[in-house]
Amino acid sequence: MEVRINKEIREYSENVYFGLTLRQFFFSALGCIAAIGIYFLCKDFLGLEITTWLCVLGVVPFAALGFITYNGMTAEQFAAAWLRSKWINPSRYVNEPVSFYYEIMKTAIEADEKGGK
Repeated sequence: MEVRINKEIREYSENVYFGLTLRQFFFSALGCIAAIGIYFLCKDFLGLEITTWLCVLGVVPFAALGFITYNGMTAEQFAAAWLRSKWINPSRYVNEPVSFYYEIMKTAIEADEKGGK
C-alpha cells in the first residue's frame, strides 16, 4: 500500500470531479456553457468553421481564470494586485544621479574656478 504525499504541503489541492479542483471544474463548466451559447447563436449566421473558432475564443477567458496561476496567485488575485500596484497605490521612482566626488570636492572646485579666472 502506497500513500502519495506532496513534497510541498502548499501545493496540495483536493480533486473534486474528473481530477479537477472545484475552481477548475466551475470555470470549465462556465466555459462549456459559453461555447454552447456561442455555437447556437452563431451557427446559422457565420457557418460552422467560424463558429467553431468563436467557441474556442469564447472558452479561453474561462480557461485562463480557472487554470492559470502566476507567482502562486489566481487570475483575480493577480488582477487585484496589478490594479493596486498600477492605479491605487502607484509608486514613482525618481533617479537622480549623485556624484560623490563632486560633493566632496565642491569647495575646492569652486575656489579653483574663482581663483583661476
